Amino acid sequence: MSNAKKYTVEAYGPRIEQFLGDLVAKAGLELGFTVTPGVSLHPEIENPELMVKFTGKDIDMLLENRAELMLALEHLTLELLRVPSEEHSLVCFDANDYRLLRMEELRLSALAAAERVKKTGEPFRFSPMTSRERRIVHMALRAETELTSESFGTGPSRQVVIYLAGQPKPNIPLLPAPPPRRPFGAPPTERSRDERGDRDRRDRGPRRGPRPRRDE
Repeated sequence: MSNAKKYTVEAYGPRIEQFLGDLVAKAGLELGFTVTPGVSLHPEIENPELMVKFTGKDIDMLLENRAELMLALEHLTLELLRVPSEEHSLVCFDANDYRLLRMEELRLSALAAAERVKKTGEPFRFSPMTSRERRIVHMALRAETELTSESFGTGPSRQVVIYLAGQPKPNIPLLPAPPPRRPFGAPPTERSRDERGDRDRRDRGPRRGPRPRRDE
């Protein structure tokens, strides 16, 4: 079997650089990035062949809300390159080692949840995660013979559940789908402006009446 990598800097780097360069510039973001060969602390869980690493003043914006913007850029790039869904883990975006730290967090959480299920016999349900994060949890538990890990739900509400092997599949109620997020850079809707105004009024406290006029 050949060990040659499919996603190399030479083959895909120029297209990624042109696409992301134009996208970042049009968005007005102060970000730089480099396309490098993939590295991983846990190649048995996730072993990317290609990585895009970001730097710059707007890194915090890139990593807000669990790196929502960075993952959106990653998704757009994967679509541009026509990377099949089963190969998405081979191309990764990262900034300030967020990806590596998140992987370690998920790996340790999976191991801790596994021990809890063994002791209590009760299924453990994770919060909804992306497909790549769910894969990390499944891979972290692949050697467990006493447990089963399975994904339940659909779309953004899909989550991993761990339960004892041999037990009936748990009856997991489906979570409601989260409200759609406003696309990056899109103007706020009337509803979002109203909600923001309500929050501002709550923060300021109750409105005070006019001050009594002082007699001259």
